[in-house]
Amino acid sequence: MPMNMPMGQKSAKKKPSTTLTTKTKPATAKKKTNTKTSTKAGAATKKPVATRKPATTMKMPMADTGHMHMPSKSDSTHAQMPGMAPMPGMQPPSGVKSDSSMAHMQPMQHPMAGAAMGGHTTADMMIEPAGVSMDRMGSGTTWIPDAVTLPSRTRMLGNWMIMSHGFLFAQYDHQSGERGDDQFGSLNWLMVMATRDLARGRFQARTMLSLDPLTVTNRGYPLLLQSGESYKGQPLHDRQHPHDFFMELGAIYQRPITKSLAWSIYAAPSGEPALSPVAFMHRPSGMDNLTAPLGHHWQDATHVSFGVVTAGIFSHTWQLEGSVFNGREPDEKRWDFDPIRLDSYSGRITLNPNAHWSLAAGYGYLKSPEALNPSESIHRITASALHGARIGADGQVATTLIWAANKLAGESLSNSLLLESEAILDRKNTLFGRTEFVQKSAEDLVVADPIVTSKGVSLPGFPASQRFNVSTAQLGYVREISRTHFATIGLGAAGTLNFVPALLEPYYGSRNPVGAFVFLRLRPFHSSRGTAEMGGMKMGGGHD
Repeated sequence: MPMNMPMGQKSAKKKPSTTLTTKTKPATAKKKTNTKTSTKAGAATKKPVATRKPATTMKMPMADTGHMHMPSKSDSTHAQMPGMAPMPGMQPPSGVKSDSSMAHMQPMQHPMAGAAMGGHTTADMMIEPAGVSMDRMGSGTTWIPDAVTLPSRTRMLGNWMIMSHGFLFAQYDHQSGERGDDQFGSLNWLMVMATRDLARGRFQARTMLSLDPLTVTNRGYPLLLQSGESYKGQPLHDRQHPHDFFMELGAIYQRPITKSLAWSIYAAPSGEPALSPVAFMHRPSGMDNLTAPLGHHWQDATHVSFGVVTAGIFSHTWQLEGSVFNGREPDEKRWDFDPIRLDSYSGRITLNPNAHWSLAAGYGYLKSPEALNPSESIHRITASALHGARIGADGQVATTLIWAANKLAGESLSNSLLLESEAILDRKNTLFGRTEFVQKSAEDLVVADPIVTSKGVSLPGFPASQRFNVSTAQLGYVREISRTHFATIGLGAAGTLNFVPALLEPYYGSRNPVGAFVFLRLRPFHSSRGTAEMGGMKMGGGHD
């Protein structure tokens, strides 16, 4: 539908075959009038339509014309233009809830936008300086491809835009073999962000919380070949540690330098430095996969660091950042803040060349990351490629490739490689998978000291620095079984096949121990991306 109709002016209804003349049908033909105005109807019919005075301009809340870049992706339900009735013949899609904002749609460049603006809309607030959509944000200050989204819900509260998203799993976890275990538990996290304009820039406060220490205990959940952090003074092995309650608590401020360039500052008593790829639970390629990667402590374990300050400069296609942060990994007291210090540093460059790709590379120096080995520091290198594309109106497919390496003093690089993908096929079906290769030391796997197996076999142990190539392949599926007005509930399962070298077979009872998860999952849903064409302008779905 063409959009060149003057705002606030009603179009006259005419029969298609009638030529415009100075004589018209009475304006009362299809309208009810009150007693005072009906006596003037006859006089009104003698005036040509062309000489009607235009109605006064409609005062309609408009988005700030300072942000005119089209967001690259949408996530939630269609919204009706605030203050404007639905156009004739256009009705919202069935079952779609109207909102007071038009998220993800480019604000209209109307001459009265500035004068009639009654406050920021969700669409306006979703566009950050340099035309970057807020939907591009991953964990910390990372970026994901514009073509895919993380499910979220957004509301305006005065001048604040409140965005929330999160996941809740209730799972049964079975890991087989000599080092396996079973557990009923729940993995979960909730993130809330509050955003507003401030001092000619954009301010956002955010927090991310998890009840993992309660729902999977401080010892974490069983996961074969996993390593990292400690419990009761002993290194964790074949288990994934829980997240701290305060996964993130921080704020970011962004301000434009020019129309296409901006700077940012991020500070967090608990947050993520500019070093790693997008953390696994925030990647569209792995968000429905409840397990952490085996290479977590090579790739993205710094997503919970107690003390972070990051400064950056960015355009619509690239971002360059530097951080100072606390290199020590969280301790086993999961409910408080660890001592905050800024003793490590990192840098990262990110490139989003188009809507489908996000490429990043980072380097960092981590001072004394492990409490059990305080004299050891690590140099870490990371590189990642994230790809995303849409599937129909309800789906998307996302893939991530990560290489990352750690280097201890006097040793060569220990490498990790990850390839994962998730396909939301439609409103009901999701497939996900992950394969990994990691070089882990005898110290990482806790096979450096002599041990006795459950069958009474004595094993001598290996030199602490000896490395083993371990790998895994995982495949999972989720079927959505119920939907509320804000979230979807899915029933899922995932199976993992692990690969260990022959030297480790006595420790694991097999060269190919297996793992399995059965779970219920609750998260916000991805809403349909159906669009209505309005004179070449697409009305994308707004946040519900």
